[in-house]
Amino acid sequence: MNTTLKKLAEVSGLSISTVSRALKNHPDISERTKALIVELANAMDYEPDVNAVHLRTKDSHIFGLIVPSIANFFYDSCISSIEEESRKKNYSLMILQSGDSPEIELDNIKLCRQSRVSGLFACLSSTTENMDGFLKLKEADIPVIFFGQVPERTDCHKVYVADAASATIAAQVVIRKNKKRILALFGDERLPITKRRHKAFAETIQQNREPIELITDHAHNSIVAELLTKTYLVQHPDVIFCMNDEILTGVMKTVQKFRLRVPEDIGVIAISNGFIPSLYYPQTTYVETSGDKLGKLAFSSMMSCITGGTFIQDLTIESELIEGGSL
Repeated sequence: MNTTLKKLAEVSGLSISTVSRALKNHPDISERTKALIVELANAMDYEPDVNAVHLRTKDSHIFGLIVPSIANFFYDSCISSIEEESRKKNYSLMILQSGDSPEIELDNIKLCRQSRVSGLFACLSSTTENMDGFLKLKEADIPVIFFGQVPERTDCHKVYVADAASATIAAQVVIRKNKKRILALFGDERLPITKRRHKAFAETIQQNREPIELITDHAHNSIVAELLTKTYLVQHPDVIFCMNDEILTGVMKTVQKFRLRVPEDIGVIAISNGFIPSLYYPQTTYVETSGDKLGKLAFSSMMSCITGGTFIQDLTIESELIEGGSL
């Protein structure tokens, strides 16, 4: 049977209100009484009724987080960062997967609303169009921070990677290395992140003074990236650009299967969180897009909302080139 405030009051001979204030370290209660009540509470394994506290304060001290897939190479580090920052502020994190489905995403939003989360971190599915579920959270005074895959609309808080800048940096490196035939593999063509990276990379290559042959295609996962790489090897690209880590793993599997030497036979460059490039020798050259930094920035944005910030935040994390030996 759970120990209640009423039970503590009966055992201690004090009123329920005195016991409650003692456990909250209220200044009106003597230090001797506080120590007595705390010792008694520990001895009787007293735990406060969290649900009652939530109803009273309207703050669950729980953040919701929705992502298409927890197994994503980039978002696992982002989730870890948000969880770590949440714990420091005495918040818990409820992590949900949408499976890249708007319908499941909507169910997750409803669950967060019913759970009275203090705020929601949301990475959109690739086909989300209806934002009504998120707007209902706003009406309930539950702040939403979109991260990674964010909506195009301007009336919401967004934290994301500087996608165009990272793709531009990668293209500039390829040009500087004097590559003439590039295979560039991008992700889901429906996603804004893919559109931004594709546009920036292609425009940078096209603006080069000397002509460069650019072959582009889309791979939704590592298996497709593996097959596309095999298909396009007959065109003898001298470098492969990978838009993300998942594509990089598929590309490298084919490169290794065909026993191609990197960088002697073919060069490789990616946009990456940093871990996957370190698994290969030589290490893959990549433009860093840090999930850890993104998570910390998203959490900072959330706390700004929680503490009364009213300005719409549209924030990006900067990218930087990490030189490996793959070019």
